[in-house]
Amino acid sequence: MSNAHQKELKALGLNISYFRKKRGLSQSQLAEAVNISRTHMSRIETADGAVSLPVVFDICDALNVKPSQLFDFED
Repeated sequence: MSNAHQKELKALGLNISYFRKKRGLSQSQLAEAVNISRTHMSRIETADGAVSLPVVFDICDALNVKPSQLFDFED
């Protein structure tokens, strides 16, 4: 994967992890709700893998957050 957006992918992963923990969900529980593997969820949260927009939207639905909340990258 290209490093062109690595900083943003890392911030996205951190935001997903934050809201997941805030909701009291494990990676496995969120992954099941989104219909992806726990390994894929882990790779999303650690920016070790790409994530498609449909999966991001599914994550938003499962976490009951707006996409803008996941893409709020404060410097």
